[in-house]
Amino acid sequence: MSLLDTRVPAVLLRIDRNPFHHGTLGAVRSLGRAGADVHVVAEMTGSPIRKSRHVRRLHPPPTPGASPEEIVALLLRVAARIERPAVLIPMDDAGAVAVSRLRTELTPAYLLPQQSPTLPERVADKSELVQMCAAADVAHPCTFVPESAEQAVSAARRLGFPLVAKWSRPWLLPTGSGLRSTSVLRSAQEVRELYLRREEAGSRLLLQEFLPPGDDRDWFFHGYADRSGVMRAGGTGRKLSAWPRGAGLTAVGEWVPNATVREQSERLAERLGYRGILDLDYRRCGTTGRYHLLDFNPRPGAQFRLFTDTAGLDVVRAQHLDLTYRPLPAGEARPGRAFVVENYAPLSALRRVRTDRELAWYAGDDAAAGRAMWALWCAHVTRRLGGRLRRTGPGPEPGPGFAAGACGEVPPRVIRRGAVREGSPRTGLPGVPDAGGHADDEKAGSC
Repeated sequence: MSLLDTRVPAVLLRIDRNPFHHGTLGAVRSLGRAGADVHVVAEMTGSPIRKSRHVRRLHPPPTPGASPEEIVALLLRVAARIERPAVLIPMDDAGAVAVSRLRTELTPAYLLPQQSPTLPERVADKSELVQMCAAADVAHPCTFVPESAEQAVSAARRLGFPLVAKWSRPWLLPTGSGLRSTSVLRSAQEVRELYLRREEAGSRLLLQEFLPPGDDRDWFFHGYADRSGVMRAGGTGRKLSAWPRGAGLTAVGEWVPNATVREQSERLAERLGYRGILDLDYRRCGTTGRYHLLDFNPRPGAQFRLFTDTAGLDVVRAQHLDLTYRPLPAGEARPGRAFVVENYAPLSALRRVRTDRELAWYAGDDAAAGRAMWALWCAHVTRRLGGRLRRTGPGPEPGPGFAAGACGEVPPRVIRRGAVREGSPRTGLPGVPDAGGHADDEKAGSC
């Protein structure tokens, strides 16, 4: 007998156009192995995910620049083709924000967590997160949100260099602009120049004190808050290596119990009344030992399959079970379990280990997707290298994706925000970026 109610399909939505998002493949495999029909609404051209045997059907994503109304119409067309209510799981921030804000229009075609329609947007907005952490007594980097270029330079001098600059709503960044969701800045001139691109970025610029990376400093928490608010599935993990090196998304992660990280995460989710899947990223200060919350992602993290317990439960299965009113099995945690993303950590993937380990791309029961990844990844890297060699001058400094924070004990200080128009001009909801990749180029997106 299947763990899931196999009469209810699952629909995975990804608006950000990243062909190498291994978290989407993890969700496809997890739900497909449990017997659910898995439909994927995403750009799959050039993606190894389309080769997975667990994909029931691929559906085209919203067109670049699509309005919220167009996103709803597309998802309802998908629902009409499926002809049954389905569990809808957004796999990126843009999708999570849009789906939550449009929940009324999407039900009863889709089963969705019940919570405030604006909450996913608020937690994903990095300027809003500062205030939420302060209210819940959760450590957060010392942050300034300047209203002018002069205030930005003044704040930067107070913070000291290097410092971290983040756009509050990275899913709105236009493709081709060269803007990255997170950057490390080293001079007042860089701060001024970046602030002057605020209108182009579509959201506020945040300046944060830099917290250096180091051993045992990068942590994450994944979980599913069920209909009653109880945190199910998931766990706490430690990032062993990252891409780009020193920060960025998790290339190798390990399931390690951490009572402090878990308690902070559950306390914040409970205070907010959050329901659904969440992925929280932390950095521990080497001086104070405090865990600073860096990002609150209202959807599955790309490495969510790390937290698969002895009953086979993970966060996407937990959501499917909970929304179809089926009991969640009582499995046991598996500390020491590892997760490796082969194209970012090939040596770790090749190394023989005695502990339980899951690879992001290769799976014995779904080998075609893993083989396709290597062919497509090699072509991708070749194109990128060719493009760099053809450049006549130095390009922009690569965004290190640093998950930065503040060591100080001083509560976050937020300069009064200026009025910046964000999202769709008609509804204030996020439209679709001109093309994808923002959420995964940097740590501030899907890790």
